[in-house]
Amino acid sequence: MSDEVVLKAENLGVQFGGLKAVDNFNIEIKKGQLYGLIGPNGAGKTTIFNLLTGVYKPTEGYAELCGKKITGLSPVKVNKMGVARTFQNIRLFSQMSVLDNVKVGLHNRYKYGTFQGILRLPKYRKTEREMDAEAFRILKIFDLDQEASFMSSNLPYGKQRKLEIARALATEPKLLLLDEPAAGMNPNETAELMDTIKLVRDKFDMTILLIEHDMHLVSGICEQLTVLNFGQVLCQGDTKSVLTNPEVVKAYLGD
Repeated sequence: MSDEVVLKAENLGVQFGGLKAVDNFNIEIKKGQLYGLIGPNGAGKTTIFNLLTGVYKPTEGYAELCGKKITGLSPVKVNKMGVARTFQNIRLFSQMSVLDNVKVGLHNRYKYGTFQGILRLPKYRKTEREMDAEAFRILKIFDLDQEASFMSSNLPYGKQRKLEIARALATEPKLLLLDEPAAGMNPNETAELMDTIKLVRDKFDMTILLIEHDMHLVSGICEQLTVLNFGQVLCQGDTKSVLTNPEVVKAYLGD
């Protein structure tokens, strides 16, 4: 793991009316780290993701990606700077093929003009061939190349999760945010997902921040954890010490 800091948040917070959904959130994630963000339902975890991706603008504090401020920017600009995410509820283009879903993510990297596309000029055809080849390369890593022509809605649930991660990686992010990737999965699918996340980190030299409720998955792959409770950081540190912290146990299980 590198000493380069990919994500840094200082005193990050957002208020909706009189409610502080997130308050004084601080985090530092280094390149290549697999970092977990956990906490009870309603703790503010997805709100953090929305702050980091430009969906919400913070009312205080800031976040930086590789030393450049990302808070306050639009989601499109944040993505182009190098932040990609998946969602708790899968958001694939259900009526598009598996291949075309990944190609959507490639449009940050491959360009042709509207005029060239309408008339199918050589630039358009060349770019589409290059995008097809790159999309197939990414799908092959996830063992989805055989289903490239399938409608994404026809994939089994576990493979839809994989496809959503593949599409996010097609944007060439520096930071990948995974929002409850194991939600709705059976134990076999969860075990396969753990292998997939490790593969993504190693194969793409990726820095990953994930929200997850499955503690087996969290303890199996995350090196560091931050625990949120009522919008505030309850505990931070290495995974083993955080998961055995009495305050963390109390937040999850009650007295």
